[in-house]
Amino acid sequence: MSNVVVVGTQWGDEGKGKVVDLLSAQANKVVRFQGGNNAGHTLVVNGEKSIFHVIPSGILYTDTRCLIGNGVVVDPEVFLEEIQGLFDKGIAVNPKRIGISERAHLIMPYHKAIDIAREKAKGASKIGTTGRGIGPCYEDKVARVGIRAIDLTDLDILKEKIRANVKEKNFYLTNFFGSKPLEYEFITEKYLSIAHELSPFIVDVSMELDVAIRKGESILFEGAQGTQLDIDHGTYPYVTSSNPVAANACIGAGIGPKSLDSIVGIVKAYTTRVGTGPFVCELVDETGNYLQEKGQEFGATTGRPRRCGWLDMLVVRYAVRLNGLTHLAITKLDILTGLDPINLCIAYEYKGKRLENIPAQLSILEKCSPVYDVIDGWQEDISGAHTFEDLPHNAQAYVKKIEKLVGIPVSIISVGSERDETIVCKNPFNNK
Repeated sequence: MSNVVVVGTQWGDEGKGKVVDLLSAQANKVVRFQGGNNAGHTLVVNGEKSIFHVIPSGILYTDTRCLIGNGVVVDPEVFLEEIQGLFDKGIAVNPKRIGISERAHLIMPYHKAIDIAREKAKGASKIGTTGRGIGPCYEDKVARVGIRAIDLTDLDILKEKIRANVKEKNFYLTNFFGSKPLEYEFITEKYLSIAHELSPFIVDVSMELDVAIRKGESILFEGAQGTQLDIDHGTYPYVTSSNPVAANACIGAGIGPKSLDSIVGIVKAYTTRVGTGPFVCELVDETGNYLQEKGQEFGATTGRPRRCGWLDMLVVRYAVRLNGLTHLAITKLDILTGLDPINLCIAYEYKGKRLENIPAQLSILEKCSPVYDVIDGWQEDISGAHTFEDLPHNAQAYVKKIEKLVGIPVSIISVGSERDETIVCKNPFNNK
């Protein structure tokens, strides 16, 4: 068996949760390595929907150990709420089932207050943040003033860090944004209580993974968001505050690169993005509305409608190169049923010039138009397909065209929202 990384190839919302859930059945451990509760993973098992923002998707398997790596910024309140939500569903979650890295940074109330105040001040030029405090928390991490999970085990250190941060953040909030100051006593009292509840979950994730790797256990690394939202490689500044690319699985979990074997890129059969920013293949027409409604393209975290368009192969090829992908997993192929023809973006056009790669300059990117390859659609219901050969000929042709354009195999195809509505052509865990 091997260690597998799952990443998004587009702007997030590709259906990583379902693929991680599927692969978790073969993993001893599932590790979340970046992001925060600004991303939601939706799972549908036996008709019941579960949405996780912090807890790894593998939690629904009782024999799987879930870990939250040092690269994640954790909102303790959201974490505890998700545990309670699982308990209400009859799923017991305790420190034996899940652990939080002692080096993970914590999202504090002042991070959320700053996030919201900034977006409000930007007005029409806002980034489109979820307001969950993710960016400000990562800022404090880089500025070396952040509060880490390990600080919950030393209350004197915790109180002093809160005091220093609240003093600084209140100056920023009141004098720059004109917002109300936060109360040190209220925050301290709340987090002293949280420390009592959360401390049993705090572990050395890096060390635990090292032991597991030496034992030959199978580990699944789960990313949030997608490649185009990467802080370094995405459509900056319309990006998230961390690195969702595969290389960050090592940094965000505390392991070496040689420990990674397979890297699976999740590709939605069409393209969506939430918030503002350039989107070359966006469809502002009946087809776009059709994809949004049939695909239920509304954010799991915010409920915001997602912008929809045809599949952009420049985006996918970029993700293949940047992540070193070994496998593709196509999700929501069933949503394309009934659309005929289907367009596939194979290049951009800018001022009469054909572009084969995504320009870094957004002023150029937002003026690009898509160059489409037209493919025949299909009408047949594919939700009952269990093998690639079960798919209609035109659906097979669509998948083969994607494989040809990126040069790596499509190993998993999702044909419905349920766990068993999936075709596995090649198991990423058997990559060695």
